[in-house]
Amino acid sequence: MTFSLVVRDGERFGIVASSSSPAVAARVAHLRPGIGAATSQNITDPTLGTRLLDRLGEHGDAGRALTDVTEAVGNIEYRQLTVVGRSGPGFAYSGSRTLGKHASATADGAVAAGNMLSGEHIPDVLLETYFATTGELEERLIAALRAAVAAGGEEGPVHSAGLSVVADVDWRVTDLRVDWADDPEERLADLVSVWLPQRDDYVRRGLDPASAPSYGVPGDL
Repeated sequence: MTFSLVVRDGERFGIVASSSSPAVAARVAHLRPGIGAATSQNITDPTLGTRLLDRLGEHGDAGRALTDVTEAVGNIEYRQLTVVGRSGPGFAYSGSRTLGKHASATADGAVAAGNMLSGEHIPDVLLETYFATTGELEERLIAALRAAVAAGGEEGPVHSAGLSVVADVDWRVTDLRVDWADDPEERLADLVSVWLPQRDDYVRRGLDPASAPSYGVPGDL
C-alpha cells in the first residue's frame, strides 16, 4: 500500500514515499552514499532493499542488481522493488501478486512505483513533477509527493510519509518521517521547510564540530 520515488541528483540519492500504513519510510527506504538507493514495498521485505544495494555495490549495474535479487529470493511474487545506481536509468519490478492497481515509470536516474493506486498514472505524476521542479533535491521530492497525492495517490487515504537523502558523507543528510497523520504529505512538507536551512550545519557538526553553529539552544555554553 505504497507509492515512492527514487532519484539520483549528481552525487546525491533521494527517496520519498507515502502509504496508508504507518511508518512507511522505516521499512521501504534504503540508501547508501556513493552507491545508490532502492525501495522494497507492497508486502514488504525490508531485507530486499539491503540486498539490492549490496549487489549494486559489487558491480554498479542497477538492472543487474534487480535481476540478481528477484531471481535469488523466495516469495518474490509478493514484492515490488525499485533501484537507482550511479549511472543509467532506474529499474522497477512488480511481482505477480502486487496489490491492487499497480504501476511503475522510469527515467534516467529515477524510478517511481506504487501499488493500491487510484490509477496507473501516479508514477508518471511523480516523475513529471520531480523533473519539472527546481530547487533543492528535498524540495523537488516533496513537490512530487504532493502532486501525486493531489492526483489521487492511493485508492484510500495515505497516513504516513518519509523523505531521505544521502550525499557525500556516511549518513543520511536528510531523514524525515511522518509516521501517522491525516495529511502526512503536508506535515512532511512542513518538516522539510524547517530542516533545509539547518541541514548543512548539521553535516558540519559531524565533520567539524568546533566550527558548527549551536543555534543557541537552552543549556549551550
